[in-house]
Amino acid sequence: MVRPIPPPPASSPPLALYAHFPWCVRKCPYCDFNSHALQHDQSGGLPETEYITALLADLEHELATRGEMFATRPLRSVFLGGGTPSLFGPAAIARFLAGVRARLAVVADLEVTLEANPGTVEHARFTGYREAGVTRISLGVQSFDDAKLAMLGRIHGADEARRAATEVQATGFATFNLDLMYALPQQDAAGALADVATALSLGAPHVSHYELTLEPNTLFHAKPPAGLPDDESAWALQASAHAALQTGGLEQYEVSAWARSPAHRCCHNLNYWEFGDYVGLGAGAHGKLTDAHGAVWRTERERHPARYLERAGDASVLSLRRVVPAQLPFEFMLNALRLRDGVERTLFTQRTGLAWNAIAETVDGLRRRGLLNDDPQRLCASALGFRRMNDLLLEFLPDSTGAIA
Repeated sequence: MVRPIPPPPASSPPLALYAHFPWCVRKCPYCDFNSHALQHDQSGGLPETEYITALLADLEHELATRGEMFATRPLRSVFLGGGTPSLFGPAAIARFLAGVRARLAVVADLEVTLEANPGTVEHARFTGYREAGVTRISLGVQSFDDAKLAMLGRIHGADEARRAATEVQATGFATFNLDLMYALPQQDAAGALADVATALSLGAPHVSHYELTLEPNTLFHAKPPAGLPDDESAWALQASAHAALQTGGLEQYEVSAWARSPAHRCCHNLNYWEFGDYVGLGAGAHGKLTDAHGAVWRTERERHPARYLERAGDASVLSLRRVVPAQLPFEFMLNALRLRDGVERTLFTQRTGLAWNAIAETVDGLRRRGLLNDDPQRLCASALGFRRMNDLLLEFLPDSTGAIA
């Protein structure tokens, strides 16, 4: 039974929910997400039932302690990320989604995304996930080159990835995503374009196309693989792949996101980029909530799965931090300027509670330098600003006095 939805305050941001599933079969050497190889878990296996119970207890505690920040707003999307959520069977996912619906109101066309590794999904499971309430699958393909997949530490091969994408469509999912990486060690333009061509041939209506980066606290950062392209070569690979994606009928709507039409854009990620709110559940999950006074709060859960399981539903599982007003322009721009078309200027005040004059001088300066488009009604990076995104965003960092540079 769906709960009646009381009207939220007119200024409240849209609401989403993110649930983190922290286990993987094997940790990839480039991954800096909170993921833990199953063989290192003290339980010796996947605590499927216990973890779903913990997630729902976590949600109950969040409602009891911070429900006034979000309980009056309907959920617009749910994202099940990881780690590898597809290690959990359809029955576990169904139990979690039913628990969410029993506790929160949701919109009629709720988007529910499940991240899946082609090497951990028995293809018959896709039907079970769809029946559980999942509406969108995101496949972590990364490449269709077996040698590149082995170098990346992936547990699947190219044939498994192709079969998984075909099975998702055959199961009847209206939309799905394929993750692709570029600027891989010893990758040339032909290899990067071959990955894009395969994704397009499989009918992918959404592609996430992102550069391999050496993140701190990863094996690749400690021991970089040989043959990584330099910045100019990586840029050339990106440009050729982006041209192929566009020719193939996909439109870039965010730095790394391409969709065949607006209907295939990821609603959940759009909520992040438009500085919406989201409840974060699970080991290491982050959240963002806006209170009745317009203050923005960041939440973070205990990262270690065993400790999270022990303490879920307890205040000690969570850390809570208010985003001070001086930091809000940077946090807003860090998300909004990733969008190819940017956002309406009015959204800045709606989502941060700050007056336009907090950033007006900085925006005018960036427009004069050609890093922002000269549109008084929108905040949108120019083509140059899109390429020099880091330089653009640094202009919104406050100095020691709290003023924007």
